[in-house]
Amino acid sequence: MWALSGVAAAALARLLPFGKDQSWLTEGLAALGTALLLGVLATILDFGGWNELDWRAGILAGIGAFGAIGVLRGWRAAR
Repeated sequence: MWALSGVAAAALARLLPFGKDQSWLTEGLAALGTALLLGVLATILDFGGWNELDWRAGILAGIGAFGAIGVLRGWRAAR
């Protein structure tokens, strides 16, 4: 669920033109890494986790992945 949310966020973010560059790999890795970290946080906070799929963990991971891509694009645009 977490990895799927991260990959979906990265794929949807590629459709948004603001700040997009040619490298999809950095955005994909940032989204996937953030989604996995937030999935572990969801497990610690006891919603979703290793034993069950929970939509709340997927939402947290997806929103966090979008945020990571936004920070990455903003940092690139500011340079």
